[in-house]
Amino acid sequence: HVQLVESGGGSVQAGGSLRLSCAASGYTYNRNCMAWFRQAPGKEREGVARIATGSGNTYYADSVKGRFTISQDNAKNTVYLQMNSLKPEDTAMYYCAAGSSTACSRGLPGRAQIGYWGQGTQVTVS
Repeated sequence: HVQLVESGGGSVQAGGSLRLSCAASGYTYNRNCMAWFRQAPGKEREGVARIATGSGNTYYADSVKGRFTISQDNAKNTVYLQMNSLKPEDTAMYYCAAGSSTACSRGLPGRAQIGYWGQGTQVTVS
């Protein structure tokens, strides 16, 4: 079993920055791939970024490439999402997600490849 606890959301003006954190616990095998998804009202949940925890390999959605950075601190079992140059269209509930290694084998993982979700943290950009 894996538990994911997010923090760091909030409200910010356009052009500002936020850093989300996701503290993970539980079986390592089930969280070899860590990702951030987001869901805006009335829209599908979409992948934003992912990191393979073994290799550190990362992948980003085109919409956030160059503005967002996913990283990890293995000693703290924590994954971060640094969000810079935020835009109003980045407004959404952000979810931390964990999956096995196959979830990171290509691009961004699909929702079906995710085994565990955090509770979500709201990001509002005005």
